[in-house]
Amino acid sequence: MERSLLESQTTGTDEFIKGLWRENPVFVQVLGMCPALAVSNSARNALAMGLATMFVLVMSNAVISALRRMIPKQVRIATYILVIATFVTVVDYVIQAISLDLHKALGAFIALIVVNCLILGRAEAFASKNSVGRSILDGFGMGGGFSFALLCLGAVREILGNGTLFGFQLFHDAFQSWVVMILPSGGFFTLAAWLLVFNAVKQRRDRPQSTVEGVAP
Repeated sequence: MERSLLESQTTGTDEFIKGLWRENPVFVQVLGMCPALAVSNSARNALAMGLATMFVLVMSNAVISALRRMIPKQVRIATYILVIATFVTVVDYVIQAISLDLHKALGAFIALIVVNCLILGRAEAFASKNSVGRSILDGFGMGGGFSFALLCLGAVREILGNGTLFGFQLFHDAFQSWVVMILPSGGFFTLAAWLLVFNAVKQRRDRPQSTVEGVAP
């Protein structure tokens, strides 16, 4: 019984951690590039979009997993989109109620969460085949990884493009901002740099394991 409980806890932890690092939606799977590049011109916008996506991912995963045996295969994709659209509508109204400026900054990309390939992909590949608990952990892991990636992009672009972070001034007035970083092209430059860093760290972490396997008798 203790062994079964330990395996269950390990599996649950793995479902959460994999989205943060090993299967990060942006830096590994390269999913959800449209909002990742479009709204990450500031840390505030990036974090808001990341948290909104995580909420929709967690809730849609939970509902789809709970209803997975009752959804006919012929209409499963349409059902998934309906469930996702419901929670996107909730997020849209909540953000609008909290801050109109933030809602305007995110623009149409809030509504486009409905067609985010990350959310629909997790619904089809994971939530429709696993329990509610595992699906929720998967949603938190993947959503957390997506939020982390957007925050990394937004923080770099805001610091270099405006000399601020979450609106707070970081440098002296003489700091020369890199205007290109808050333009669309800056999103591609920053994403490329983070992909380079992420893959370099990943290869360095995997290298000792491959070396040990290579010298094993």
